[in-house]
Amino acid sequence: MATFLYRLGQSAFRRRRTVVLLWLAVLAAVGAAAATAPAATDDGSFMPGIEAQKAFDLMEQRFPGSDSDGADARIVFVAPDGRKVTGADSRAAVDGLVDEVGAGAQVAGAVSPFSADAVSRDASTAYATVSYTVKAADLTDATRQTLERAVEEARDSGLTVEVGGTALATQPAAGGVAEGIGVAVAAVVLLITFGSMAAAGLPLLTALIGVGIAMASVLALGSTFGLSMTTGTLASMLGLAVGIDYALFVISRYREERAKGRAPQEAAGLATGTAGSAVVFAGLTVVIALAGLSVVGVPMLTKMGVSAAGAVVVAVLIALTLVPALLGMWPDAVLSRSTRRSRRTRAGAGTGTDGSGVNGGTRWARFVLRRPVPVLLAGVAGLGVLALPAADLQMGMPGAEAKPVSTTERRAFDALADGFGPGFNGPLTLVVDARGAADPKSAVASVASEVGATDGVVSVSTARFNPAGDTAVFSAVPSTGPNDEATKELVHTIRGERSATESSTGTTFEVTGSTAMNIDVAQALQDALLPYLTVIVGLAFVLLLVVFRSVLVPVKAALGFLLSVLAALGSVVAVFQWGWGAGLLGVEQPGPIMSLMPIFLVGIVFGLAMDYEVFLVARIREAHVHGDRPAQAVVTGFRHSARVVVAAALIMIAVFSGFVASTESMVKTIGFGLAIAVLFDAFVVRMAIVPAVLALLGDRAWWLPRWLDRALPDVDVEGAALHARPSGDERHDAAGEPVRV
Repeated sequence: MATFLYRLGQSAFRRRRTVVLLWLAVLAAVGAAAATAPAATDDGSFMPGIEAQKAFDLMEQRFPGSDSDGADARIVFVAPDGRKVTGADSRAAVDGLVDEVGAGAQVAGAVSPFSADAVSRDASTAYATVSYTVKAADLTDATRQTLERAVEEARDSGLTVEVGGTALATQPAAGGVAEGIGVAVAAVVLLITFGSMAAAGLPLLTALIGVGIAMASVLALGSTFGLSMTTGTLASMLGLAVGIDYALFVISRYREERAKGRAPQEAAGLATGTAGSAVVFAGLTVVIALAGLSVVGVPMLTKMGVSAAGAVVVAVLIALTLVPALLGMWPDAVLSRSTRRSRRTRAGAGTGTDGSGVNGGTRWARFVLRRPVPVLLAGVAGLGVLALPAADLQMGMPGAEAKPVSTTERRAFDALADGFGPGFNGPLTLVVDARGAADPKSAVASVASEVGATDGVVSVSTARFNPAGDTAVFSAVPSTGPNDEATKELVHTIRGERSATESSTGTTFEVTGSTAMNIDVAQALQDALLPYLTVIVGLAFVLLLVVFRSVLVPVKAALGFLLSVLAALGSVVAVFQWGWGAGLLGVEQPGPIMSLMPIFLVGIVFGLAMDYEVFLVARIREAHVHGDRPAQAVVTGFRHSARVVVAAALIMIAVFSGFVASTESMVKTIGFGLAIAVLFDAFVVRMAIVPAVLALLGDRAWWLPRWLDRALPDVDVEGAALHARPSGDERHDAAGEPVRV
């Protein structure tokens, strides 16, 4: 592989204008396709197969014409102290609001609290329900302004009026803000690392081109495969991060080869053949982790994983072709000042096998090699302690209660909980199929009576039948909140005791609603976590086995990943569930962790962790293959890789940390989890635990049974074939063009 990539890098360098024009043409083509492509459609199916989704699908089928995806608004009225919402003045203000909103465009119906028995027992709180004919994203500004104006007029009467639901829901800040923060920090890190504006700007330029192609492709294929901008969020985040990192490694190796006195084209070929090989296999591990999300069974997660995997593939291709092509256009611009000033550098300077070229990476590696046991124990113990909170992980789907108190949705949530009880914000919806009952209405009444008598149920609503009269829907209000563990037990109890009710009534019924949906999703994702881990770790083990030709190195890599991801999960639980330091991150209400978060974190962090493993250990193995003893190979690998790995990790952390500033708790949690996981994996596992383990293993680290050695393909990631080439077989002029010898 190294030889093939060496030739590819040289070819891209030599035909640089053609390569650059081809990539610009691809960007223009997918951009034009995205601009003319129809919008993606949503099939509305989040996780097929779970009970809550099947009940939802049954409702869609049996209640034709009802658009459950339409926007809604729950307007909450709270009377001031000493007054009631049923008083004449308050009642007039409420009825006036309902009449005004109900007469607006796009409104399917507006129900007064006085006609729907939606007044609390002490008459301090009431709510009106407004349903719309279109989704929240399709509401016009005029419709929203009508609702906002009516709310303000009602407030003039002295009532506290807040609006829940989706109609006026605050939208998260644009992703470009977070990405802009990440790019700015990445630029600073690159400038410090390289000391050259051109070297710092080139990775940013190629990464942005890659993200542009990936996101335009998502939009162009959106209507065909059901992709959307939300689906592409992960592709944008990862494409930017790995795009910068992959270009960073190739450029760094190019600078190193030029410092040894190589001609520009030869240096580009060697950089692509060695660092490019690591980029290929690092990219493959990320693709495996992302494509593996398809085993979870969540269509949205599958689409996000496949889209992000495509963005990573684009980043790899750009690093192997566009980066050397741009190096060909400005062969000296990315070099350090000292290299540019010197017409010739000392042969072998900084090659690292003689102990010269001491830098921070060298000093750190020697520090670890002198005391591997304390470093290993400290790293494992520290991550182990941080992982302890993960044992208390509670998964759910944060709703309005997780929004800032400055939002009207959060204030409406709190007002309803105060007026009607904590379970009012998370009612259970029961769908009863009475086709097999002799008397459907009587059978449904019996089901509602049995459910209402269950411990933990405060009340049940009047059943609503479909036009055919064979299916009914009613709500059951729990005594506890949507994310309370007792509510989860209540759902399990209702489902566990329903067989007797179904037998006696001749009906079947299922439990759905947002609360039940969140419970089912959390359980399904928890069940899928182990198979998912098995798939990605197994495939990555085989891949690393081929790359490093060692049994113990892939095992060490997998165990190190588990340490870092568990420590990251523990940190997420401590901050977002327990509330430790939550105020510093703007977390308004600690609570259960988003259901998608653990498996999402595992997949992405696994891919990124293997990135650092491949980049760092490939350089150590390269030194070992070329004759260094085990300890010296570690020092050599760190001398050449440590600074670049640290820079790559800081860039990743910067990109992910930008999302912590989001007002959306889900985005904030994902950003924090990914940033802290990269911090642990890069600086504790790869930079401390890995050299300590390699120091303790010595030559045993590279042990491989002979029969397996013969069976595995030789991919030559370390570039042994390149170093075996006869010296002087190709020469180049000052511009890097080959000349005959």
